[in-house]
Amino acid sequence: MSLDPAQHPSPAANPLRRLLHAISRATSPHVTLLVILAVGLLPALALTLVSAEVYDSVADADGVAGLDRPALEAALGLRTPALDSAVTGFTNLAGTIGMPVIAGLVVLVMCLRWRSWTPLILTAAAAAGSLLMTVTGKALIGRTRPELADAVPPYESSASFPSGHTLNSIVIAGILAYLVILHVHNRWAKVFAGLAAAVFTFAVGLSRVYLGHHWLTDVLVAWTLGAAWLAVVITAHQLLRRLPEHRAAAQGSPPRRRP
Repeated sequence: MSLDPAQHPSPAANPLRRLLHAISRATSPHVTLLVILAVGLLPALALTLVSAEVYDSVADADGVAGLDRPALEAALGLRTPALDSAVTGFTNLAGTIGMPVIAGLVVLVMCLRWRSWTPLILTAAAAAGSLLMTVTGKALIGRTRPELADAVPPYESSASFPSGHTLNSIVIAGILAYLVILHVHNRWAKVFAGLAAAVFTFAVGLSRVYLGHHWLTDVLVAWTLGAAWLAVVITAHQLLRRLPEHRAAAQGSPPRRRP
Protein backbone atom coordinates (compact mmCIF):
# COMPACT_ATOMS: atom_id res chain seq x y z
CA MET A 1 0.00 0.00 0.00
CA SER A 2 1.36 3.41 -0.93
CA LEU A 3 1.64 5.95 1.84
CA ASP A 4 2.42 8.88 -0.43
CA PRO A 5 0.35 11.83 0.88
CA ALA A 6 0.09 13.15 -2.66
CA GLN A 7 -1.79 10.00 -3.64
CA HIS A 8 -3.78 9.71 -0.40
CA PRO A 9 -4.33 13.26 0.84
CA SER A 10 -6.19 13.81 4.06
CA PRO A 11 -9.77 15.16 3.79
CA ALA A 12 -8.63 18.45 5.30
CA ALA A 13 -5.98 18.83 2.60
CA ASN A 14 -8.39 18.44 -0.33
CA PRO A 15 -9.90 21.98 -0.21
CA LEU A 16 -6.43 23.48 0.06
CA ARG A 17 -5.14 21.41 -2.86
CA ARG A 18 -8.12 22.42 -4.99
CA LEU A 19 -7.60 26.09 -4.14
CA LEU A 20 -3.89 25.97 -4.98
CA HIS A 21 -4.65 24.02 -8.15
CA ALA A 22 -7.14 26.71 -9.23
CA ILE A 23 -4.68 29.53 -8.53
CA SER A 24 -1.92 27.72 -10.39
CA ARG A 25 -4.11 27.10 -13.46
CA ALA A 26 -5.27 30.73 -13.49
CA THR A 27 -1.77 32.19 -13.09
CA SER A 28 1.40 30.11 -12.84
CA PRO A 29 3.14 27.85 -10.32
CA HIS A 30 5.52 30.64 -9.36
CA VAL A 31 2.66 33.04 -8.63
CA THR A 32 1.03 30.29 -6.57
CA LEU A 33 4.25 29.94 -4.57
CA LEU A 34 4.26 33.66 -3.81
CA VAL A 35 0.62 33.49 -2.70
CA ILE A 36 1.41 30.61 -0.34
CA LEU A 37 4.38 32.50 1.09
CA ALA A 38 2.34 35.68 1.53
CA VAL A 39 -0.24 33.73 3.53
CA GLY A 40 2.50 31.92 5.45
CA LEU A 41 4.06 35.23 6.44
CA LEU A 42 1.02 36.04 8.59
CA PRO A 43 1.68 33.33 11.21
CA ALA A 44 5.40 34.18 11.00
CA LEU A 45 4.66 37.80 11.89
CA ALA A 46 2.29 36.62 14.60
CA LEU A 47 5.13 34.55 16.03
CA THR A 48 7.29 37.67 16.00
CA LEU A 49 4.65 39.54 18.00
CA VAL A 50 4.33 36.68 20.48
CA SER A 51 8.10 36.48 20.81
CA ALA A 52 8.21 40.19 21.59
CA GLU A 53 5.59 39.78 24.32
CA VAL A 54 7.35 36.73 25.76
CA TYR A 55 10.64 38.58 25.71
CA ASP A 56 9.14 41.46 27.69
CA SER A 57 7.87 39.03 30.32
CA VAL A 58 11.16 37.15 30.50
CA ALA A 59 13.19 40.34 30.75
CA ASP A 60 10.97 41.67 33.55
CA ALA A 61 11.36 38.43 35.48
CA ASP A 62 15.12 38.29 34.74
CA GLY A 63 14.67 34.74 33.46
CA VAL A 64 16.54 33.71 30.32
CA ALA A 65 17.67 37.32 30.03
CA GLY A 66 19.73 36.63 33.13
CA LEU A 67 22.13 34.79 30.82
CA ASP A 68 22.90 37.93 28.85
CA ARG A 69 25.43 39.53 31.15
CA PRO A 70 27.33 36.29 31.95
CA ALA A 71 27.50 35.48 28.21
CA LEU A 72 28.90 38.93 27.44
CA GLU A 73 31.43 38.69 30.26
CA ALA A 74 32.57 35.31 28.96
CA ALA A 75 33.05 36.86 25.51
CA LEU A 76 35.09 39.70 27.00
CA GLY A 77 37.42 37.16 28.54
CA LEU A 78 38.08 35.51 25.17
CA ARG A 79 38.92 38.61 23.17
CA THR A 80 42.27 39.32 21.54
CA PRO A 81 43.05 41.84 18.79
CA ALA A 82 43.63 39.09 16.24
CA LEU A 83 40.47 37.18 17.16
CA ASP A 84 38.44 40.40 17.17
CA SER A 85 39.52 41.12 13.58
CA ALA A 86 38.83 37.56 12.44
CA VAL A 87 35.35 37.43 14.00
CA THR A 88 34.49 40.87 12.63
CA GLY A 89 35.45 39.76 9.14
CA PHE A 90 33.41 36.59 9.50
CA THR A 91 30.27 38.28 10.83
CA ASN A 92 30.39 40.73 7.93
CA LEU A 93 29.63 37.78 5.66
CA ALA A 94 26.15 37.77 7.17
CA GLY A 95 25.76 41.55 7.01
CA THR A 96 23.76 43.80 4.74
CA ILE A 97 26.45 43.66 2.06
CA GLY A 98 28.14 40.30 2.44
CA MET A 99 25.06 38.10 2.63
CA PRO A 100 23.22 39.58 -0.40
CA VAL A 101 26.37 39.36 -2.55
CA ILE A 102 27.17 35.76 -1.59
CA ALA A 103 23.55 34.61 -1.81
CA GLY A 104 23.07 36.43 -5.11
CA LEU A 105 26.06 34.71 -6.72
CA VAL A 106 24.97 31.29 -5.47
CA VAL A 107 21.40 31.84 -6.68
CA LEU A 108 22.64 33.02 -10.08
CA VAL A 109 24.64 29.82 -10.50
CA MET A 110 21.63 27.74 -9.43
CA CYS A 111 19.26 29.48 -11.83
CA LEU A 112 21.64 29.09 -14.77
CA ARG A 113 22.60 25.51 -14.00
CA TRP A 114 19.07 24.27 -13.28
CA ARG A 115 17.35 26.61 -15.79
CA SER A 116 14.76 27.60 -13.25
CA TRP A 117 13.58 30.79 -11.55
CA THR A 118 12.64 28.88 -8.39
CA PRO A 119 15.95 29.50 -6.53
CA LEU A 120 15.60 33.24 -7.12
CA ILE A 121 11.94 33.36 -6.07
CA LEU A 122 12.43 31.19 -2.98
CA THR A 123 15.53 33.03 -1.79
CA ALA A 124 14.09 36.49 -2.44
CA ALA A 125 10.83 35.63 -0.67
CA ALA A 126 12.69 34.06 2.26
CA ALA A 127 14.95 37.11 2.59
CA ALA A 128 12.02 39.54 2.38
CA GLY A 129 10.15 37.72 5.13
CA SER A 130 13.25 37.58 7.29
CA LEU A 131 13.84 41.31 6.86
CA LEU A 132 10.22 42.11 7.70
CA MET A 133 10.37 40.01 10.86
CA THR A 134 13.62 41.70 11.90
CA VAL A 135 12.26 45.20 11.36
CA THR A 136 9.01 44.35 13.17
CA GLY A 137 10.81 42.88 16.17
CA LYS A 138 13.19 45.82 16.50
CA ALA A 139 10.35 48.33 16.24
CA LEU A 140 8.26 46.55 18.88
CA ILE A 141 10.98 46.07 21.48
CA GLY A 142 13.51 48.81 20.78
CA ARG A 143 16.03 47.08 23.02
CA THR A 144 19.34 48.82 23.65
CA ARG A 145 22.48 47.02 22.58
CA PRO A 146 25.32 46.30 25.03
CA GLU A 147 27.38 49.33 26.07
CA LEU A 148 29.86 50.55 23.47
CA ALA A 149 32.65 50.02 26.02
CA ASP A 150 31.87 46.28 25.83
CA ALA A 151 31.60 46.15 22.02
CA VAL A 152 34.15 45.71 19.26
CA PRO A 153 34.05 48.45 16.60
CA PRO A 154 32.61 49.25 14.14
CA TYR A 155 29.61 49.98 16.35
CA GLU A 156 25.95 49.58 15.41
CA SER A 157 23.12 51.87 16.45
CA SER A 158 19.91 50.03 15.50
CA ALA A 159 17.77 48.24 18.07
CA SER A 160 19.24 45.02 19.44
CA PHE A 161 16.29 42.61 19.46
CA PRO A 162 16.27 40.36 17.46
CA SER A 163 19.68 39.88 15.86
CA GLY A 164 19.19 40.61 12.17
CA HIS A 165 22.49 38.99 11.19
CA THR A 166 21.47 35.78 12.94
CA LEU A 167 17.90 35.69 11.63
CA ASN A 168 18.92 36.41 8.06
CA SER A 169 21.78 33.91 8.13
CA ILE A 170 19.63 30.98 9.24
CA VAL A 171 16.96 31.79 6.64
CA ILE A 172 19.27 32.38 3.68
CA ALA A 173 21.78 29.63 4.44
CA GLY A 174 18.91 27.29 5.22
CA ILE A 175 17.03 27.90 1.98
CA LEU A 176 20.22 27.55 -0.10
CA ALA A 177 21.02 24.27 1.65
CA TYR A 178 17.44 23.11 1.01
CA LEU A 179 17.79 23.84 -2.70
CA VAL A 180 21.08 21.96 -2.88
CA ILE A 181 19.57 18.98 -1.06
CA LEU A 182 16.70 18.92 -3.56
CA HIS A 183 18.93 18.85 -6.61
CA VAL A 184 22.00 16.82 -5.71
CA HIS A 185 21.89 13.03 -5.60
CA ASN A 186 24.96 12.30 -3.51
CA ARG A 187 23.96 11.58 0.07
CA TRP A 188 27.16 13.02 1.53
CA ALA A 189 26.71 16.21 -0.46
CA LYS A 190 23.26 16.58 1.06
CA VAL A 191 24.64 16.01 4.56
CA PHE A 192 27.45 18.48 3.97
CA ALA A 193 25.04 21.17 2.73
CA GLY A 194 22.85 20.80 5.80
CA LEU A 195 25.76 20.76 8.25
CA ALA A 196 27.47 23.71 6.56
CA ALA A 197 24.30 25.81 6.85
CA ALA A 198 23.83 24.82 10.50
CA VAL A 199 27.45 25.55 11.46
CA PHE A 200 27.40 28.87 9.61
CA THR A 201 24.23 30.13 11.31
CA PHE A 202 25.40 28.90 14.72
CA ALA A 203 28.74 30.67 14.28
CA VAL A 204 27.10 33.90 13.10
CA GLY A 205 24.90 34.00 16.19
CA LEU A 206 27.82 33.42 18.55
CA SER A 207 29.89 36.03 16.71
CA ARG A 208 27.27 38.68 17.47
CA VAL A 209 27.52 37.95 21.19
CA TYR A 210 31.34 37.76 21.07
CA LEU A 211 31.56 41.19 19.46
CA GLY A 212 29.19 42.71 22.01
CA HIS A 213 26.78 43.77 19.26
CA HIS A 214 23.90 41.73 20.65
CA TRP A 215 22.73 40.09 23.83
CA LEU A 216 22.47 36.31 23.94
CA THR A 217 18.65 36.44 24.05
CA ASP A 218 18.64 38.51 20.83
CA VAL A 219 20.42 35.61 19.13
CA LEU A 220 18.31 32.85 20.72
CA VAL A 221 15.05 34.42 19.54
CA ALA A 222 16.51 35.13 16.09
CA TRP A 223 17.37 31.44 15.71
CA THR A 224 13.81 30.51 16.70
CA LEU A 225 12.11 33.00 14.40
CA GLY A 226 14.42 32.20 11.51
CA ALA A 227 13.83 28.46 11.83
CA ALA A 228 10.06 29.02 11.92
CA TRP A 229 10.04 31.19 8.79
CA LEU A 230 12.37 28.77 7.01
CA ALA A 231 9.91 25.97 7.78
CA VAL A 232 7.09 28.06 6.28
CA VAL A 233 9.05 28.70 3.06
CA ILE A 234 10.03 25.05 2.64
CA THR A 235 6.48 23.87 3.35
CA ALA A 236 5.14 26.33 0.76
CA HIS A 237 7.53 24.99 -1.85
CA GLN A 238 6.65 21.40 -1.02
CA LEU A 239 2.96 22.22 -1.48
CA LEU A 240 3.76 23.72 -4.87
CA ARG A 241 5.71 20.63 -5.93
CA ARG A 242 2.60 18.49 -5.38
CA LEU A 243 0.52 20.46 -7.87
CA PRO A 244 -0.08 18.77 -11.26
CA GLU A 245 1.17 21.86 -13.10
CA HIS A 246 4.50 21.78 -11.31
CA ARG A 247 4.95 18.02 -11.83
CA ALA A 248 4.17 18.30 -15.51
CA ALA A 249 6.63 21.17 -15.93
CA ALA A 250 9.33 19.20 -14.13
CA GLN A 251 8.73 16.27 -16.47
CA GLY A 252 8.68 18.47 -19.57
CA SER A 253 5.10 17.66 -20.49
CA PRO A 254 1.86 19.67 -20.35
CA PRO A 255 -0.44 18.98 -17.40
CA ARG A 256 -3.38 16.71 -17.93
CA ARG A 257 -6.68 18.52 -18.02
CA ARG A 258 -9.84 16.93 -16.77
CA PRO A 259 -12.63 16.62 -19.33
